[in-house]
Amino acid sequence: MIEIDQSAGLPARKQKFYQILYVQVIFAIVIGILLGYFRPDLADAMKPLGDGFIKLVKMIIAPVIFLTVSTGIAAMSDLKKVGRVAGKAMLYFLVFSTLALILGLVVSHIVQPGAGLHIDPTTLDQKAVADYVTKAHDSTITGFLLNIIPTTIFSPFVTGDILQVLFVAVLFGVALALVGQRAKPVTDFLTVLSFPIFKLVALLMKAAPIGAFGAMAFTIGKYGIKSVVNLAMLVGTFYVTSILFVVVVLGLVARYNGFSILKLVRYIREELLLVLGTSSSEAALPTLMQKMERAGCSKSVVGLVVPTGYSFNLDGTNIYMTMAALFIAQACDIPLTLGDQILLLLVAMLSSKGAAGVTGAGFITLAATLSVVPTVPVAGMALILGVDRFMSECRALTNLVGNATASIVVARWEGELDKDALDAALDGASTTAAGSQAKQIS
Repeated sequence: MIEIDQSAGLPARKQKFYQILYVQVIFAIVIGILLGYFRPDLADAMKPLGDGFIKLVKMIIAPVIFLTVSTGIAAMSDLKKVGRVAGKAMLYFLVFSTLALILGLVVSHIVQPGAGLHIDPTTLDQKAVADYVTKAHDSTITGFLLNIIPTTIFSPFVTGDILQVLFVAVLFGVALALVGQRAKPVTDFLTVLSFPIFKLVALLMKAAPIGAFGAMAFTIGKYGIKSVVNLAMLVGTFYVTSILFVVVVLGLVARYNGFSILKLVRYIREELLLVLGTSSSEAALPTLMQKMERAGCSKSVVGLVVPTGYSFNLDGTNIYMTMAALFIAQACDIPLTLGDQILLLLVAMLSSKGAAGVTGAGFITLAATLSVVPTVPVAGMALILGVDRFMSECRALTNLVGNATASIVVARWEGELDKDALDAALDGASTTAAGSQAKQIS
């Protein structure tokens, strides 16, 4: 890996392998697993390291989204593009979220990971999932849509709500574009402000190995590897299905749009490892947006697609919901009719949007779905509570790859993709074209 010195425009000296971020994160994850396995009591105390790193990243997410989106839209000569990009992105999200739900349903029927457990639903501990059910009831579609509108124009920067920040950024960017030349000093100021903000992102990322170590050590120490072994069939099936979705479904989409999904995965490997270590896809949001710009996607497309995708393009979460619901039904020997399964799909499509952005969204959306589908007992969620943490990593990883793919596809649809920069970035080359779009990357 060659670093680009943006001030001089020349290649910096080659990094040694132990200086590369993703290598440091890999070592941190391995050490975290070992500590969690051999010293669970000590590993449990490492939780603040992971939590602290995620808080550091969340601290910077709001300004990153605001600056990227507002300056990107302000630079647009045709404001109709904003609505067009948003419409194409939502169409993409709807289609592939539905495909993810269907894939989870089909694989669960073929593999039947819950078959043979013969669990009596009346013996399950409903108290264990009561908190998630309560949160699910509070997460309605109407409430979700109204919550996009912030209390004040500044409150999103305090709460850090991604969709609220995006809402304010889009409106502000449109206002800048409508004012025109008179708003140029403001636009120039925001553009210049983005340099130190993205430099701050680079500085915070240096703490990624510490965060990954703390989060992974806590997870293994708290829940233990044994909890995964007990439900290995479900966990394994979910991971294989998610890989199948990325390689086959997203792979075909990537191939049709002129790039390789495997090269894209390699390109965003640092972000994937960061998500794996922290179980938080938000930890990789700022650098993912930078990398998508570096890969030739226009700033305006990246600014609209990636943050919106974090709430609406949850491929991994959708696979998890149908698969977990069928696992519970199979484990409790509850037959589901075709009508039950169609209802499950429809409710899952809606509930996955209603609980977007909520901590523990995967488990909460599952509770919301089962609450509406009476055939499958909500208490059955207690069966998978112990391994949900281990499946959350895969949910987040799949969601991240899905959003990276969506950025490139929507940019290509909109004619806002620099194909030469994309090829250079995915092939690992350092060209002037690719480097100029990564001026904030150090």
